[in-house]
Amino acid sequence: MSSPDSEMHRLRQLARIVTREIRVLLLSDERLHPPLIPEWQGFDLDTNPELAERVEAFASRFARLQDTAGDKLMPRLLAALGEPVRVFIDNIERAETLGWLDSAQEWMEMRALRNQMVHEYMEDLALLKKAIDRAHSFVPKLVAVGSRMILEMRSRGWLEGEV
Repeated sequence: MSSPDSEMHRLRQLARIVTREIRVLLLSDERLHPPLIPEWQGFDLDTNPELAERVEAFASRFARLQDTAGDKLMPRLLAALGEPVRVFIDNIERAETLGWLDSAQEWMEMRALRNQMVHEYMEDLALLKKAIDRAHSFVPKLVAVGSRMILEMRSRGWLEGEV
C-alpha cells in the first residue's frame, strides 16, 4: 500500500505531466489548424511526410493528454479528495459534478475520437480528417479539464509553484 506522501508525490508528478501535455497539444493544434484545411485535397500519408508528421503529433498528443488526465490524474485526484474511485464512466460523471469537465458524454466522444485517430487513420483518410477536425474543436475543452484539475490541486495548497 502506498503512503500518503508517495500518493501526493505521484499526484504532483501527474499535474506536471498534464501541464506539459497541455502545452505540447496546443503547439501541435496550432501547427495543424487552420493550415491543414486546404491541404486535405489530395493529401496522403505517403506523399506529404511533413503534414503526416503534424497529423501524427496532434493525434498522439490529443490521445496522451486525454489518457493522462482521465485515466491517471482524475482517479488519483478523486482519491486524494476522499471520493470513491470507481469505474471510468462513474469517475467522469463525478468529475462532471465537481465541475472539472462540462460533459461526461463529450468526454466519451473525445475518447472515441482518440481511438479513431490512433487506430483507424491508416485505413480511411476521410475518417481521419473528420476525427481530426472534431478533435480540434474539442482541444479547448480537453485543455480546460486538465487545467481545472490542476486548479483544484492548487486551491488546496497541493501545488505551490511547481506547475
